[in-house]
Amino acid sequence: MKTEEEDSKDNPIVASVDNNYLRKADMEFLTKETTNPEDSANLAKRYLQSWIKKQVMIREAGKNITLSQAELDKKLLDYKYALIVYEYEKEYIEKHLNREISEDEINQYYKDNKDNFILKEIIVRANYIKMDKSLSQNAQAERLMKRQGETSSQDLRDLAIKSASNYFLEDSTWVNFDEIIINTPLAENNNKVQLLTRGNNLIKVEDDAFNYYFKILEYKLQDQIPPVDFVKDEISKIIINKRKVTLAETLQNNVYQRAQENNEFKIYE
Repeated sequence: MKTEEEDSKDNPIVASVDNNYLRKADMEFLTKETTNPEDSANLAKRYLQSWIKKQVMIREAGKNITLSQAELDKKLLDYKYALIVYEYEKEYIEKHLNREISEDEINQYYKDNKDNFILKEIIVRANYIKMDKSLSQNAQAERLMKRQGETSSQDLRDLAIKSASNYFLEDSTWVNFDEIIINTPLAENNNKVQLLTRGNNLIKVEDDAFNYYFKILEYKLQDQIPPVDFVKDEISKIIINKRKVTLAETLQNNVYQRAQENNEFKIYE
């Protein structure tokens, strides 16, 4: 067994605050985080400063706060519970969590909770194409935007790829209207509701250099309920989180039940 003097030689003190000591071995884990000597030195310096700050804060708090041993023990137990149990529950949930969500589950949750998804913004299904004014293909772009059908959609996509300065042709996807019109003259329009509800589903605007064509296929205004497709991802996250809560509660109940059956605790009347 090493003497205290030998231990101090092999594992020297790096810093101290009162009778609390930080030794070299306490910082060895830092070298595992990087192979760069300069980075290791910076990590060690930050860790040293952090350790000193914690120690002097504990000392300062001890001077100004009266805490009984019973209170301290309770707080330490609560902290230990929170730390250890959190990691255990996290591992248990990851192991047992079913992440598959059926369309029926999503549709049922949407049906039961529609009022929780009231829109705060305007959303649309739309096509958008931005064309340089100097191009002769502007007439074709406007004609194709007015038409509907699989053939015209493919022709429009081909045109956009070859000639458009920018475009969005995912008309089956619901998106925030402001995201489509950003960096276009429509972004400055202060009456977007009137623009969408006037009955003309093709909107054309221009600036000095470009023509902007918007084909609005469908829209939902603020304070309306969005279609299920728009909130599908959000609903999936909610369902997963509910499953996590259920798993955590099940784990706690099972552990309690097992301890009760094995007489591992007593309740004194």
